[in-house]
Amino acid sequence: MSKKRTNYSSAFKTKLVLELLQNESTLAQIVSKHNILPQNLVNWKKIFLANAEIAMESSKAVKEYKEELIKSQEQNERLTTLVGKVTVEKEWLAKKLKSIKPPQFQTTS
Repeated sequence: MSKKRTNYSSAFKTKLVLELLQNESTLAQIVSKHNILPQNLVNWKKIFLANAEIAMESSKAVKEYKEELIKSQEQNERLTTLVGKVTVEKEWLAKKLKSIKPPQFQTTS
């Protein structure tokens, strides 16, 4: 029987990592208190420390996020325009196809 995977909030993960970094409790104490796997806390700590630079350069992170958002919006607009164009062409072609009648077979007697 498989166990359902538990998802922890980023606030919860941050709280536990900070508790570990501040040496308030040992790793073993924290994991037993919160009933989590030790490897989870170790991984969260690695991720936290790897991304700590972002906290000190928040304006840079925000700027990069905004630039990425603008690029995504521009791409979305281009794709929406393309979909609209293709839809109009499809409808026009469907109309033309209906207006073309197959040639009548003429019978000669």
